[in-house]
Amino acid sequence: MSTTPVFILKEGTTRVRETQMNNIDAARIIAEFVRTTLGPYGMDKMLITTSKEETLTRITTTIVTNDGAEILKNIDVQHPVAKILIEVAKTQDSEVGDGTTSAVILAGELLGMAQKLLKRKIHPNIITEGYKKAFEKAKEILNKIAIEVDKDDDEMLKRVAATSLGSKNLVMARDHLADIAVKAVKQIAEERDGKIKVEIDNIKILKKPGQSLRESELVKGVVVEREYYQEIESHSSTMPVRVENAKIALLRSALDLDRGAVTFAREMTIEKPEELKLFMDGEKGILKDMVEKIANTGANVLFCEKAIDDVAIHYLMRKGIMVMKRVKEKDMERIAKATGARIVSHMEDLESDALGEAGLVEEVKVGESKLIYIRDCKNPRSLTIVLRGGADHIVDEAKRSMRDALYAVKNVLEDGKVVAGGGSTEEELANRLREFATTIKGREQLAVEAFADAFEVIPMSLAENAGLDPINILVELRAKHNVSDNPWYGINVFSGKIEDMKKLNILEPLRVKQQMIKSAFEAACMILRIGELVCSKTIEEKEEGLEERLKDRERKIRGKKRKWVQSPVWLP
Repeated sequence: MSTTPVFILKEGTTRVRETQMNNIDAARIIAEFVRTTLGPYGMDKMLITTSKEETLTRITTTIVTNDGAEILKNIDVQHPVAKILIEVAKTQDSEVGDGTTSAVILAGELLGMAQKLLKRKIHPNIITEGYKKAFEKAKEILNKIAIEVDKDDDEMLKRVAATSLGSKNLVMARDHLADIAVKAVKQIAEERDGKIKVEIDNIKILKKPGQSLRESELVKGVVVEREYYQEIESHSSTMPVRVENAKIALLRSALDLDRGAVTFAREMTIEKPEELKLFMDGEKGILKDMVEKIANTGANVLFCEKAIDDVAIHYLMRKGIMVMKRVKEKDMERIAKATGARIVSHMEDLESDALGEAGLVEEVKVGESKLIYIRDCKNPRSLTIVLRGGADHIVDEAKRSMRDALYAVKNVLEDGKVVAGGGSTEEELANRLREFATTIKGREQLAVEAFADAFEVIPMSLAENAGLDPINILVELRAKHNVSDNPWYGINVFSGKIEDMKKLNILEPLRVKQQMIKSAFEAACMILRIGELVCSKTIEEKEEGLEERLKDRERKIRGKKRKWVQSPVWLP
């Protein structure tokens, strides 16, 4: 047989076998990193990131939060398995908006339980098969114990929103913000094919530091930040700042001759001052005609996505028309949904039937900013929540929390089902899965039991973060679920006792629990099935290797030249 080596992989590629233990350790570290943030008494983390701009100036950003998705999004990890768990958090956040921390913690615990089975020489495929059976059973159990909710039961919806906000730093304004979340979601909810659908993107959340969280408000319309320009400032004394019974025109094209509002020959020869004056008067006349067309439609408010000429602004203000230019495309779409206006791409298409209506459009100064409030729309399909707070960090956290609350109400409206929180659902799943494990034969039974035990990491984390004894709490919680038919016994972290979470109105959307279990299960099985790590050189490493080879070659060439110069020359 030939002893010549056969190279399959490129030079520099490394292979690492038996990687399960290292991969599990990496995942568990990420889970432990966010575990301390779970629950009402979860601790915050301060994330400090430094970035460079094109000007090479360093910008330091500080974030204070206990939101799992935000934390994992802003940390820089190198291990590929750790990145998988971060993707789990992102998926949980994008799908249901909440439960990111629980999903990551559960995934880490499932892997921790699998690690114990691997040490007992149980094959990863057997573990994943057992996990799959337990996962399917857990979904079945969840559907059975879920509580039906009437879409018109606003009090129940407020409890769900308050539960989502209760684990944040907004306890002092929790009820007020929960009420805002319910009203906002119900306003934009639509019924399609007998099912309720909610587009959260139709709710704009605007942050404005100042005053307190209790001063936050829901605007049945759109709030747009006004960017003041010099030409508007020069006419500020005549600019309308309050328009009642507003007729709103939305224009996408520029109201400016230099930017293509009107097409005509732009080159001409001017030889006399009279010709220059005639030309300028002609331009003014064109802009004046455009303004007349806008006024003739009955519009008294104009939002333009692009530029507006100074002369056009002057004529618009003389007509008493409130003007705002360079409005963002997303805001234009929101205004259209809120007021019923139609966005017009060309001036020629602007007619009275394209106008939207609002009870009031006014300019309000908030801090150093000037905002345009479009209020009292008849049936707005787009709303704005203006969040206030004592500092930037507070309103940033309030925005993340409000988004979670909006998603919580959305999930309940669309599914019509909730479950209790406080670790009650997880303990009930663990209890029933242990019973289910007795019906499984072979080593898969151990995997099902491990899956059941993993659920108890949630109540244990809640107890630890509240300063309670996790062992005593868990023993008492197990006993309650074993002897009672009530599945809603959980941990009251404020009293330190085991109580009925349903009576305490600690409720969470069923969809959040379903997605949490699904994300954690799929991530754990994916990581368990990784049997080998193949790592090739990065582009930077390849470039460094190439550079070293070039240097070695250059040194050899120089050595040969020196040797040739020093060698004796023999002449005939």
